[in-house]
Amino acid sequence: MGYLVYTLLVIIGAILVFAVLGIKVIRHSETMIIERLGRYHRTMQSGLNIIWPIIDRPRPMLWRYLENGMNGRVTLINRLTARIDLREAVYDFPRQNVITKDNVGLEINALVYFQINDSMRAVYEINNLPDAIEKLTQTTLRNIIGELDFDDCLASRDVINKKLGIILDEATHKWGVKVNRVEIQDITPPADITAAMEKQMRAERDRRAMMLVAEGAKGAKILEAEGIKEAEINTAEGNKQSSILRAEGEAQALERIATAEAAVIEKIKTALPGNPQDSTNYIVALRYLESLKSMTSGKDNKVIYMPYEASGILGSLGGIAQMLEKKK
Repeated sequence: MGYLVYTLLVIIGAILVFAVLGIKVIRHSETMIIERLGRYHRTMQSGLNIIWPIIDRPRPMLWRYLENGMNGRVTLINRLTARIDLREAVYDFPRQNVITKDNVGLEINALVYFQINDSMRAVYEINNLPDAIEKLTQTTLRNIIGELDFDDCLASRDVINKKLGIILDEATHKWGVKVNRVEIQDITPPADITAAMEKQMRAERDRRAMMLVAEGAKGAKILEAEGIKEAEINTAEGNKQSSILRAEGEAQALERIATAEAAVIEKIKTALPGNPQDSTNYIVALRYLESLKSMTSGKDNKVIYMPYEASGILGSLGGIAQMLEKKK
């Protein structure tokens, strides 16, 4: 009876051990490598899986975790784990010193986003996957930066990210890893280079400000000159129009005076019939008499000068008197 109880207890214990060690529950986006007697047996997927506890064992791999320290700083910890995470992971590598093509030392911090596609190859093809990715990223980054000048490194982050991602993806393909993208976080030049860049930037801003002020002054002078030009053109146009109108007025006045004089002459000819020379002499005599007004000046109406032909005027007066007597 005691033997049966002992056997039953052994069987129950074996069942419990098998249940504890042989039943594996794999979460979603995780997998586990199982070795049987030291050789690869199978890759367990998510869900309920059963193994033989004695002959089957999970193969652990080294993985990198981020943990918060006592002082609030984030530290990287490498730890063995049997559960392989198939989700996309990001590794933040520490800063590293690189040298550009023109011998300028820089400090660069990079981020690598990758994902395990083949867990068996990630376990068996490489010993320390996180460390291998870090070292490969650092060496590749040094080679890429060494081919670029300092100005190109600062202005070509996208080119560096793309080129670095392509090289890492090709190199890690045999490890069962897919590198999705690489991001350069910081590019820190030396202090003297930073000071020189700040001076250059300040000088460039001052130059642009001076150019803007000069362009503004130039535009103001151009506008002022154009305003003066338009004002002078408008003034000249106004003077032109005024002169034309004045000349037209004088021409019209002279035309009316000539018309009036012609009418007077016709009336004189009508009033003095007979010899046409008499009417001519009459008109000439009147012109001479009108001109005598301009020969006098002052309050006493003294004659300033008397032309030589004045005797003809006096003779014409007698003829005018005779013509008026004939008319009567």
